[in-house]
Amino acid sequence: MEKSKVLVVGGTGYIGRRIVRASLAHGHRTFILMRPEIGLNIDKLQLLLSFKAHGALLIEASMEDHRSLVAAVKQVDVVVSAISGLQFLLQLKLVEAIKEAGNIKRFLPSEFGIDPARMGHALEPGRITFDEKMEIRRAIEEANIPHTYVSANCFAAFFVPNLSQMRTLLPPKEKVQVYGDGNVKVIFMDEDDVATYTIKSIDDPRALNKTIYLRPPENILSQTELIAKWEKLSGEVLERIPIPSDEFLASMEGMDITNQMAVGHFHHIFYEGCSTNFDIGEDGEEASLLYPEVRCTSMEDYMKRYL
Repeated sequence: MEKSKVLVVGGTGYIGRRIVRASLAHGHRTFILMRPEIGLNIDKLQLLLSFKAHGALLIEASMEDHRSLVAAVKQVDVVVSAISGLQFLLQLKLVEAIKEAGNIKRFLPSEFGIDPARMGHALEPGRITFDEKMEIRRAIEEANIPHTYVSANCFAAFFVPNLSQMRTLLPPKEKVQVYGDGNVKVIFMDEDDVATYTIKSIDDPRALNKTIYLRPPENILSQTELIAKWEKLSGEVLERIPIPSDEFLASMEGMDITNQMAVGHFHHIFYEGCSTNFDIGEDGEEASLLYPEVRCTSMEDYMKRYL
């Protein structure tokens, strides 16, 4: 079967650039939406040009120009959006363009985190992330657009080397805050593996109109297990400071909205176990079972680069 032509929207972003690389690596004819809003952002432009040098095709179109979006969409078979969280609702314009074009075999909206369909109870103000993702889902489904949702849970760079500490991306030196008893299971994913699974799903009929959950068994770890792995690698022993749930939530007071959102998300992940506290139903598939040939990066290997 001929591989689909893929348009990546948000191809210069943190996960988008990885999706572009994965698409090229898997032999897809890969297009990247180049928006005029790039302006004087030289880093993004240079990244786009590097992708072009490796075979990607750049399509100029604007989210503010419906005709240009429709024209871009008509050139491909699959659209993968990796638009950042601050711009999630721009995808409604993309949905309208896909609906009018009428040729798209699969649309993957920008999700790649915790499954928003399971977060109806999420805390304010952080629930806006899940609410907006669900708004996009409703628009997709109301337009009868073939789709796949990717639930990738926790990107390793933001949660693993720092042992899931807030406000830092680096390993702690002496002390580590432990959420509750530290034994709630969480799913951590190497970002390149997320991109690989994403691209593998786009032509897979088993993933059509379903949520693909990234749950490689070796990457389902508690915070306590994560800390132990780092201590073994580094040879250091960290002082553990347990943080009860109510104390952690109380820390929101006086914070700006961005940090309040982070506290809420961390609470759902590390106290409630929202990435692991459910079974995958008929509306979902588990990626490592669909694609056993993918060799996921272990979190131990991920942490080694920080030694």
